[in-house]
Amino acid sequence: MINIHDLKSGDTVITNYGGAEKEGTIVQVDHFEKKVLVATEGDNEYWYDLDNLVPIHLTPETLLKLQFHKDEAGSTKGGGDLYVRGPFSVRFFEPGHEPLLQLHYRDETRSLNAPITLNELQNHYHAMTNFHLE
Repeated sequence: MINIHDLKSGDTVITNYGGAEKEGTIVQVDHFEKKVLVATEGDNEYWYDLDNLVPIHLTPETLLKLQFHKDEAGSTKGGGDLYVRGPFSVRFFEPGHEPLLQLHYRDETRSLNAPITLNELQNHYHAMTNFHLE
């Protein structure tokens, strides 16, 4: 289950309603009611309970969908696989390596020891760049 404090407008999640799963973008978070307004395909907006939201696990395939590209030269240099989008980069290390994941933007590097979800990456990206990752 997703922690409501990890959700922000613009984050991408999967909605689950009646067994049908759809990817959507968070429009609004109601912390008091613990509900999230999500826009899915065709700009259909519905309020969902946290039980009906599923995070998207961060994988290389997820990054490629977000217009990152794999940097072969950077991957051999620092160990792990390096994915780049403009001046922002994500480095995946082998399981058991610390850190497991490294985020870098200009002069800031964040080392993470646990896997993260797409919405968590979007929040890190926004905090580091002041732009939203779509």
